[in-house]
Amino acid sequence: MLKTRITELFGIEHPVIQGGMQRVSKAELVAAVANAGGLGFLSALTQPTPEALAEEIKRTRQMTDKPFGVNLTILPSMTPPPYEEYARVIVDSGVTVVETAGRSPQPFMPMFNAAGVKVVHKCTSVRHAKKAQEVGCAAVTIDGFEAAGHPGEDDIPSLVLVPRAVDELDIPVIACGGFSDGRGLVAALSLGAEAISMGTRFVATQESPVHSNLKQKLVSASELDTQLIFRKFRNTARVFKNSVSVEVADIEAREGSEFGDVAALVSGKRGEVVLETGDLEHGIWWAGISAGLVYDVPSVDELVSGIVQDAERIISSRLTALVHA
Repeated sequence: MLKTRITELFGIEHPVIQGGMQRVSKAELVAAVANAGGLGFLSALTQPTPEALAEEIKRTRQMTDKPFGVNLTILPSMTPPPYEEYARVIVDSGVTVVETAGRSPQPFMPMFNAAGVKVVHKCTSVRHAKKAQEVGCAAVTIDGFEAAGHPGEDDIPSLVLVPRAVDELDIPVIACGGFSDGRGLVAALSLGAEAISMGTRFVATQESPVHSNLKQKLVSASELDTQLIFRKFRNTARVFKNSVSVEVADIEAREGSEFGDVAALVSGKRGEVVLETGDLEHGIWWAGISAGLVYDVPSVDELVSGIVQDAERIISSRLTALVHA
């Protein structure tokens, strides 16, 4: 069994984490990850209201008695969601671990600290990770450039970014971006990380609440099937390459183009249709480069146990044999 500071900190069996994903991280998936011995995060903002989040937390608890957390992504907006109300629901529901992303969780730290909630902040740079440590986060997730979603503007891959963060921090580091199997877990541990966090790989599981067309598309994908968009607007995002994402990239490349020129194409409503109906060309949908390492659609339990068993085999046999050669 692989024991790390992360497994001990959160009381989980395996150093495998399912990060919060908008419209994907729902009770069925999160509970399955918890029951498999990993740590799953509900997506708070997937729920339309704080009251709906409270119900989703209750629903998750009906499916597992093991630890799970909630992701609260804090983004700038003209009309922001009621972040403080969502945070209060997390605390009042007795959730003990929160994954934050986007802006610094500093404004919410007094509330979380008072309730004994451990905060994991998702970062795309060492400087942001150091700030997270300064404000009292219990751990950080480091997103390498391979990751889906918003991997930052520095373009540093996990192979360099993870050990750089480990060198600079005292708190545990969770590696994210490009991880999908036992080989990746061993690599992350060797870089000094205490766990891996996966998004794309968990999308292609039986319990993932997305259309089967999307799961099968990930199975047939290669490492070349993602697209970077929003680079021009310094809000780089990695999505699956389809006709919509290519059109967005083409519009961005035009001189004088603005975000308003692509806003309708990248709307969340269009992306929601993709996940629900399986019309993969209707809008953009998130995927990391690790899509090239998705070969099947297992149950979450099969995935997590397979990753851990493969990692233990690699460590105990192949790597040990190399040392003794």
